[in-house]
Parts: sequence; C-alpha cells; structure tokens
Amino acid sequence: MNIRIGYGWDSHAFKPGVPLKIGGLSIDHPEGLAGHSDGDVLLHAITDALLGAVSVGDIGSFFPPGDARWKDADSSIFLNLALEEIRNAGYRIVNVDTTLVLAAPKIGPIAGEMRDRVAELLGIKPSDVGIKAKTPEGLNADHVAQAHAVVLLQKIENADDLRVMEASIESEEEIEKVLQKIGTQAHDIDPRPALKPLFDTDDIT
Repeated sequence: MNIRIGYGWDSHAFKPGVPLKIGGLSIDHPEGLAGHSDGDVLLHAITDALLGAVSVGDIGSFFPPGDARWKDADSSIFLNLALEEIRNAGYRIVNVDTTLVLAAPKIGPIAGEMRDRVAELLGIKPSDVGIKAKTPEGLNADHVAQAHAVVLLQKIENADDLRVMEASIESEEEIEKVLQKIGTQAHDIDPRPALKPLFDTDDIT
C-alpha cells in the first residue's frame, strides 16, 4: 500500500510549578502539564500517530512511563524515534493535522510559531502542518490538555526521494544542491545506506 494514515491522542492534567511545553514550545503559563517526561501533549499525540501509521506500537511501548531514564525527558526524543521508524518502513510524511483541546492558555496567538516548530521537528514544510485549538466546552475538562493528531504517510518509491528525505537541508539553496546532484546522478544511484539510530536508548539518562 502506498498510503498509510495514523491517529494519535494524548491527555495531561495541568500542575502548578511545572514548565509548560506544547508542540516543542516553552509557553509562559502559571501551570505546566504533569507527566513522566516534559508532558508535551501535542508531540506525544503526533508520535503515537506516526508509530500507529506503520503499526509498530505506541509511545509507551518504546518509552515506558515507569522507566527513570525518561523522567523529564524532552519529547522530541520520542518524536525522533517515530521518525526513524517511518523511515525504516520506507515512508515519508505528507502532512500532519492536529487539534488541541484546552481552556488555557490561548493557542491562537502562538499557533503560527507552534506550527513552524512542529514542522521543523518533523522535517517538513509549515504548510504541511495543521494546528487547531478548541475549548473543552461541556466536557468538564478545564484543567486538562488534550491533543489529537492525524498523519498521512506516503511510500517512498525511489532512491531520489530517499536522498532528499535523508539530506540535512537547512535552506532553499541546500535543497537546490541536493536536487542538482540527483539530476546528475540519476542513472548511477548508490544503494540506500543502512540507517543508523538517532540515539542509543541505553545511553540516555
């Protein structure tokens, strides 16, 4: 199958004295989200959506909440593992759509910045990331933040796409260099190298 869809959901209660982090952004707010890691409800939902799309389990399968190594861990670590899993499965992200459900803080004023940050973490364009926010009206959940995420993946069919995906691209000029290199080597493409893990979970404390 060339297309796969993944859905993720997560929820964390607010807690005084904890920094608030959502979508990889540190947000000025009197309360943060309780959790074993940094409590980033949005990155957790996206991570589960990615893992579910390639049927490899969920975030708890890889990072058990009772494991002391993940205490206060940055949730981008979890996201990086999910990205590695979809690359190993031979897929790339087409787009991601998300919805946050929380009474406060207001997400609208920072939605653009959050979208840019999530896109950066995923290695895709901001235009391929949707960030929406709703209030939990009628849900009796004013002290909880929830996140829903849906991802669309596409099978990578040729080595050219893999080279663009795996390249470290930081600007349009770098993209152009990669594309030019692909054009000159279109008939002499090396086999895809084995992917190295982005990190060694045994070494993380």
